[in-house]
Amino acid sequence: MRTDGSLTAPPREVPTGFPSADKLLGGGLRRGDLIVLTGDVAVGKSALALAMALRASAAGRTALFVSGETTPDRLLERLVAMQSRLSLDDLRRGTLDDESRAAVGAAAFALRANAPALERMASGNTVELADTLRRVPDLELAVVDGLATLVTGNRARDEEMSASMTAIKRLAVELDIAIILTVPLSDATRSRPDPRPVLTDLGALGTPAQLADVVLALFREEMYQADRGIEGAAELHVLKNRHGPTGWVDLYFYQNWLRFEDVAE
Repeated sequence: MRTDGSLTAPPREVPTGFPSADKLLGGGLRRGDLIVLTGDVAVGKSALALAMALRASAAGRTALFVSGETTPDRLLERLVAMQSRLSLDDLRRGTLDDESRAAVGAAAFALRANAPALERMASGNTVELADTLRRVPDLELAVVDGLATLVTGNRARDEEMSASMTAIKRLAVELDIAIILTVPLSDATRSRPDPRPVLTDLGALGTPAQLADVVLALFREEMYQADRGIEGAAELHVLKNRHGPTGWVDLYFYQNWLRFEDVAE
């Protein structure tokens, strides 16, 4: 029974809201799973994870985004930019015409009903992270953005990060929720003929590949070959999937809006 008194068991899959990815993943992300989302620096991991939390919430699922890198107010600005399809810089400067203001108003109205819960992550403390997750009733999907925030410096960095990921995996099982954890690549990929991420790019920090039930890797070719006229093209690779096949799907990234869309849409 759920805390709202319903006798209906919640679905095991939580949709990412990106149809091609959900199809490849057999319906979405599974409760009890740790999902690692990785990719190169500045590829858009946080933006994609925030979009997944938003789309899951809009589909009626309870989602939480916990950031170690920015405040809830800044996250809300990003959500408004995504939804209104307006530049984040224009939003912050207030340089909007009447049409843009109407779009912001419509986005803000929609977000009142559909936005995921937004929280700041305490530094170096998975215990506080656990408390944050437990405070959200009927939580189904949590995004933990900023693994490095949990590193205190008391032990070797790789050892601390591995311990944090182990604790987060246990939380996914204990709370029966899907947890997306953003993890940076630790090995450079730019020197390879094909810089697309592979599991071994997680390098010495091999724990994600071992602990994760699903490993997703975001890739944008324009970061490596900007002169090829491929602006916005993105790929989401399923590098590991305990429950089904691996593969990849095409996305498109509107950088000014911090917005990803499924090409199939």
